[in-house]
Amino acid sequence: MDAMSTPPTADGALLLRALQHLRPTLPLLTEVGRLFADAGHELALVGGPVRDAFLGRQSPDLDFTTSARPEQIEQALAGWADTTWDVGRAFGTIGARRGDATLEVTTYRADAYDEDSRKPVVAFGDTLEGDLVRRDFTVNAMALRLPDLVFVDPHDGLGDLARKELRTPHTPEISFSDDPLRMMRAARFAAQLGLTPSAEIRGAMTGMASRLSIVSAERVRDELVKLLLADDPRAGLEVMVDSGLADHVLPELPALRLEVDEHHRHKDVYEHTLTVLEQAIALEDPPDADHEDAVPGPDLVLRLAALLHDIGKPATRRFEPGGGVSFHHHEVVGAKMARSRLRALRFDKDTVRAVSRLVELHLRFHGYGSGEWTDSAVRRYVTDAGPLLGRLHKLTRSDSTTRNRRKAARLAATYDHLEERIARLRAEEELRAVRPELDGNQIGEILGIPPGPLLGRAYKHLLAVRLDQGILGEEGARAELLRWWAEQPESGSTSG
Repeated sequence: MDAMSTPPTADGALLLRALQHLRPTLPLLTEVGRLFADAGHELALVGGPVRDAFLGRQSPDLDFTTSARPEQIEQALAGWADTTWDVGRAFGTIGARRGDATLEVTTYRADAYDEDSRKPVVAFGDTLEGDLVRRDFTVNAMALRLPDLVFVDPHDGLGDLARKELRTPHTPEISFSDDPLRMMRAARFAAQLGLTPSAEIRGAMTGMASRLSIVSAERVRDELVKLLLADDPRAGLEVMVDSGLADHVLPELPALRLEVDEHHRHKDVYEHTLTVLEQAIALEDPPDADHEDAVPGPDLVLRLAALLHDIGKPATRRFEPGGGVSFHHHEVVGAKMARSRLRALRFDKDTVRAVSRLVELHLRFHGYGSGEWTDSAVRRYVTDAGPLLGRLHKLTRSDSTTRNRRKAARLAATYDHLEERIARLRAEEELRAVRPELDGNQIGEILGIPPGPLLGRAYKHLLAVRLDQGILGEEGARAELLRWWAEQPESGSTSG
């Protein structure tokens, strides 16, 4: 870069990587920088795009900070941007698009929360350095002044990137008071970027975890989702649990740390859960996979189900005579708990329904034994899972964390056998579209009954027979319908 100034601790290799990574956008950066300079304003690329350039990662948007106020930002971009929009005028942010590039430009600012308020109080600032000191972490407090391309790093964020350490520009207590959600972001960056929170950050998180209560459930949910979809969710979840954040966000997770008795009569459920999550992620399909039960990664529903599949165990744990431990019906209890927690975090209805259903079904396979299920039972397994079958396959396989290689191989082979049977039945019966050979109109015509509950019962009977016996053919279905009808008390008065 033409006029790159760097702190003495800057890593030269990282700097070179950033130069190469930003090169395609440099014409745009310098062009928009000149627009603001000509209007008498400062402008700098800041935060995530600068950090990601050093990491060689793609940033979806370009974030800028400026001395201009919102109305002045709009004036500077007028005639240059294809379109602009108000992202949050009260926060000083204006969005713009030029060609394929999306920009967000925000006035220098400092955010602070009232003690009892969910909403930040915004005060606009006058200097880049003042803006950077109020940012969440040093790795996000690096900037590139435009249009002269001067690198600004007053808090050694580049050095922290090289050391893979997470620190705050100000004291962690001040940073987290400004926005308590930053504590969740620290956990997310552990999962997403492989950064280890400093001892100071960890101490502040532990002491201030309860401050998350003033942050809206939606914002907390969004950070949790980003963490779970990262490359290494386990690292972030461990930060949440160890710091006490999880007690306020996902208390069911630390509750899995059941004491391990000296005779090891049951597994460490917390460690088991994190291992299941890792194994489920490893089983996700490539993004372009398109086979019938593909689960392209990263898949939020699968990851949430893996994380929550055993949360019913603490409530159902029983010490049995003879030294055993049981968790009877923990899948049913866990499904209810998962539904309640996800609703509290404001997840959408489809996600809540899918995750809780997977938790409920995750033990179903263990009734398969060594292959004793009838074809009817296999059909029911498929139809009960419905569109979640691919995820259920992966969740069930991931739930085996035994260190006994022979046992693990036996479980894998048994599930292979089940999947082979499912494939065979699908090929024979088009199982995904299972329905009776007679539709509602035909049933009504044969029995001489109008639409209503009685017709619904008849349809459900034929569906159950179809699941149990396979394809009957239309004549076979008609005969079965008439046989069933003859046994119904209504048949004597309503048949035509």
